[in-house]
Amino acid sequence: MDSPSRLARELAKELESEPSAEEFAKRCLNSMRWGGSAVLMVVDASFTSAGLSYFTAVVPRVLRFKEELVDSGRIRGLEDLASADEGLLLRYWRNRRSWSVAKGVASSLLRFGGDDRSRLRSWASQSRLEGWRSDPVGSVRGVGLITYQYLRMMGGVDTAMPDRIVKKYVKAVGERAGVPVPQGDVEFVRLLESLRQHGVSPVAVTWLSWLKLSEGEEVLRRYGDLVNLL
Repeated sequence: MDSPSRLARELAKELESEPSAEEFAKRCLNSMRWGGSAVLMVVDASFTSAGLSYFTAVVPRVLRFKEELVDSGRIRGLEDLASADEGLLLRYWRNRRSWSVAKGVASSLLRFGGDDRSRLRSWASQSRLEGWRSDPVGSVRGVGLITYQYLRMMGGVDTAMPDRIVKKYVKAVGERAGVPVPQGDVEFVRLLESLRQHGVSPVAVTWLSWLKLSEGEEVLRRYGDLVNLL
């Protein structure tokens, strides 16, 4: 049995023990996170790029942004986000770099046709891991590979985020399976993408990692019905 198949077998067992990971992955691959709002998915990705705790720092701020700006109609879509006043945005997340990323990504997605969700999915379907720096979104200042991959996932691409939590979790599973896990980000993503041919979704593994190492059960309890937005 080769390395990817051994790793896939171990991860499949882990996924069976955390069925909510598959539910999160399904919403992600259907671009239905945050109710299908491309604006909120872009804002989520830009906040996450700051490196703070996702469930305790990012989610509450995105929820506040949703309730006060999106639900109220002040930010109706990507075009509004791209042109939004920075002073207003900083009331919700005091990180200029994050807002620069959000506005830049929103502006880049506007070149694709259809409604905002279709724009995100159209971009993602054309995006590639190789040469990602020359991609319309990958070339936005402040967008790193982790943010790029996160947006591709939310746009419907079955790939993975090479963040520290996912890498830590997969490395631990790999050690049990006797499979070496590469340190390089691109190589790590390629390894997880190779699991698809063994029936394991890289997006599901990404969510599994977050839930296992970020107090997943507590998160599910804390957010209750709001979990269906994530």
